[in-house]
Amino acid sequence: MAYGLLYGMASRDIVLCFFLAAFLYSSFGQAMPKSEVQPEFLALLENHTVIQGRDVSFTCVVNHLQSYKVAWMKSDSKAILAIHTRMVAQNPRLSVTHNGHNTWKLHVTNVQPNDSGTYMCQVNTDPMRSQTGHMKVVIPPDIMDLDDSADLLTAKENSDLRLRCRATGTPKPVVTWRREDGRNITLRTEHSVQRVKSYEGEQLHLRGILRQEMGSYLCIASNGVPPTVSKRYYVNVRFKPLIKVSNQLVAAPANSDVVLHCYVESWPKALNTWYRDDGMKLLSDEKHVLTELPLNDYAYQLNLTIRRLNRDDFGSYTCAAENLLGKAEGTIRLQELHLTRTTSVPIRYNTEFIDKHGPKKQLERKGKHYTFGWEGGSLSKNSGNTGHTASVLKRNSSNALMDVTVKKSKVSSYPAPAPAPAHFAPTQQNVQNSVTSPRQHSRLNCVGLMFAFLVIVICSW
Repeated sequence: MAYGLLYGMASRDIVLCFFLAAFLYSSFGQAMPKSEVQPEFLALLENHTVIQGRDVSFTCVVNHLQSYKVAWMKSDSKAILAIHTRMVAQNPRLSVTHNGHNTWKLHVTNVQPNDSGTYMCQVNTDPMRSQTGHMKVVIPPDIMDLDDSADLLTAKENSDLRLRCRATGTPKPVVTWRREDGRNITLRTEHSVQRVKSYEGEQLHLRGILRQEMGSYLCIASNGVPPTVSKRYYVNVRFKPLIKVSNQLVAAPANSDVVLHCYVESWPKALNTWYRDDGMKLLSDEKHVLTELPLNDYAYQLNLTIRRLNRDDFGSYTCAAENLLGKAEGTIRLQELHLTRTTSVPIRYNTEFIDKHGPKKQLERKGKHYTFGWEGGSLSKNSGNTGHTASVLKRNSSNALMDVTVKKSKVSSYPAPAPAPAHFAPTQQNVQNSVTSPRQHSRLNCVGLMFAFLVIVICSW
């Protein structure tokens, strides 16, 4: 009986020990290893800046996941997007993938602005473990069509004109104005005029606009997200025609061609016409050629070519330009240009004179015209480079000079002087010195006799 009692106590202790071991195993055998090895993230969740319409992926790498699950959430909306590889959100642009080891990815295709926000990769431990990444969706700039009509881009000279350009995008674009041709933009106020290469703002106010400011203006929108976009605005300035004639008198020889020019400024484009002084309108034909040469947006040159000029072509020509705002005219006078031909031929002149004290003297000189005459009892000589006649000058009984015309000959405007001939006639002084009066001979004889008498007296002593 005692044996049976002991046997009963032993079997009860064994059962108690078994249950105690099972409790300890269930309480500590699993908990201790689980607390020692926890899931861990090997890399941070990246941030993304994405252009609208592109694709992007978030990557979450977790080690020692064991039986835990990875879930994707959008923090700002608290919406669960996916658990492990199963999608929860009903968005066809979202998907998840797993490489079979430790990497999970959330894919977003055709990114839209509402996709911006914070995304979370979460492991359902206790407490929960997670990491976050942010996505920013940027939008390239775009210029809105404000339906501006063409009339809003046309202004009368010296009036005001406003250009408007509105752009959208993320971040908000900056709008800049420039001239397409690179020239300055003129900004006027009540007290000043400023010229700038560019202007920043959605509205460009052109005050007191002039014809020189017409042309293409560019609205450029940029926010750092490519591509930068621009829109072209063409500005027209209305004014009445203006005509300038640089050469109002034109001379041309007969049988030649001549071109007459008129400078015209006009917008809208003027109707251009050429007229003769008799009112006849000229048209392009074999005799007349009418052309226009554009110079800029509002100026051009009118050309009238007249071929094979004859006597009837000389006279006045008028260029006229007319548009809805007015009319202008310019007149050019065309006259004949007479051309003269000159030759350079050596000429020989024969000039003779009569000396009252001696026989007639002869003078020959090439290339010059000599005239000899008596002036107040003395002989004078005149020479000229251009002349066509040579004269023989004689002194008659009344001391008057008489011109005798000799042979004419052509001579160049600037003949070269020829060397004097060896038999050049004596000058006035030589002629006068060659004539010795009787009174001078008598004086010389007296001096000689006196000198001889003195010699004889001295020798006799």
